[in-house]
Amino acid sequence: MIVEESGQRIDKYIAEKQELSRVTVQRLMEEGDILVNGKRTKPSYLIQTGDEVTIQMPEAKETDLKPQEIPLDIIYEDKDIIVVNKAKGMVVHPAVGNPDGTLVNAVMAHCKGNLSGIGGELRPGIVHRLDKDTSGLLIIAKNDKAHLEMSEQIQNRQVKKTYLALVKGIVPENEATIKMPIGRSTKDRKKMAVTPKGKEAITHFKVLERFEKYTYLEVSIETGRTHQIRVHMAEIGHPVVGDMVYSNGKNEFNIEGQMLHAYRLEFKHPITEKEMCLEASLPEYFTNILLNLRS
Repeated sequence: MIVEESGQRIDKYIAEKQELSRVTVQRLMEEGDILVNGKRTKPSYLIQTGDEVTIQMPEAKETDLKPQEIPLDIIYEDKDIIVVNKAKGMVVHPAVGNPDGTLVNAVMAHCKGNLSGIGGELRPGIVHRLDKDTSGLLIIAKNDKAHLEMSEQIQNRQVKKTYLALVKGIVPENEATIKMPIGRSTKDRKKMAVTPKGKEAITHFKVLERFEKYTYLEVSIETGRTHQIRVHMAEIGHPVVGDMVYSNGKNEFNIEGQMLHAYRLEFKHPITEKEMCLEASLPEYFTNILLNLRS
């Protein structure tokens, strides 16, 4: 990987480019698995344009994660990747408060532990994420090469992610683009917010249907900021129905959690380079609410 900018810490630069945690990058640097211009360097090294960074991923270690036989809706699978339709309410990987019962536990059981080790011991194979209450398509890498290739596509904005959302209110524009930077909220560290110091975030949407008090949207994102669609839609006054964080969550359907579904993924297969276009139908509850609104 050739560095195309300068002045940033090397650990931060690699973490952002390869979708790794800073801790993982620092560990790899300490163990000599990341070299800059063929030499070991400190995580605090400030990159220079033209630096050559090489990353040698170590063999995946056995983890303490328990494979769990949890049903999976598999949309596509081969020896390199698996694409699943994640259910609403399912957490992607173990964390505080969710030690098991996650998508990772389910995939480990299905793949017999054969997953990329790049995401660390608690996130094997996880290339990108979806919020707990966002349903839809998620790519999981079975080996390190597939993981690195997919991470690079995501970093270079070559993966097209399309969502379906029901939002509050009548959205007047038929199509529009929201371009507002998103960063950690200064008022609540658990939330994201539109802030001048945030990272670039670009969301496109078009109206599919308008109802009396709601609008059904197709949404695509160029960037993958945390809670991006939810933050952007709330910012323009049309929060996603059921969103308990970025709206009051109250809705006539008595559902908890946002009505947001990752409907389509378009990308190049990380190994074969075949053009992929995968879709996942709406969850039953979402379809039923639309039918109710139409009637």
